[in-house]
Amino acid sequence: MAASAAAAAPWKQLLLNALDSNANFKHSTYFQLATIGSNGRPANRTVVFRGFEDGSNKIHINTDCRTCKIEEIKRFPFAEICWYFTESWEQFRINGTVDIIDGSNPDPMKLVQREKAWFGSSLRSRLQYLGPTPGLPCISEEPSQELSLDPSTGPVGAFCLLVVDPDQVDYLNLKSNERLSFTSKDNGDGGKCWISKKINP
Repeated sequence: MAASAAAAAPWKQLLLNALDSNANFKHSTYFQLATIGSNGRPANRTVVFRGFEDGSNKIHINTDCRTCKIEEIKRFPFAEICWYFTESWEQFRINGTVDIIDGSNPDPMKLVQREKAWFGSSLRSRLQYLGPTPGLPCISEEPSQELSLDPSTGPVGAFCLLVVDPDQVDYLNLKSNERLSFTSKDNGDGGKCWISKKINP
């Protein structure tokens, strides 16, 4: 059993290696995000990996603040990522807390993060946030009007950044038949240290 500093979480390098070795597959940047639904049952969906927060192990996800997952996270701010890499046969289950950063966030530094995430996504992706509210019934059978957006315009109201702060990671490599468990604990100064343990697959 070994401990390591938060800045160098051992699972993060495994994940970066998996992303690199699977980079030729577009689907390698998609993973499943499970939350606790308002009815107490699991709620799961596929989202896009938008990178790590600078200098940390926190994972960024862009989403629409009008989706059900926002209310779910506000009620229970916990989620689990399940990420499988088809080329290297690796699975990561990443459990942690989720921070919601929308336009009403009082922290100016978090608003800067949100703006950076907005401009870091494609114009086509940004246009999705101008559409009708996700999950509601269609009120018209007519094709929706063509949406347009000035590329220099900042985040629209519906755009939201989710930041997942991992505290447990389960890693499984089916090629090597290896499984590792990573758990974190506070190191006393607001950071985390990680403990890794080899477990049965």
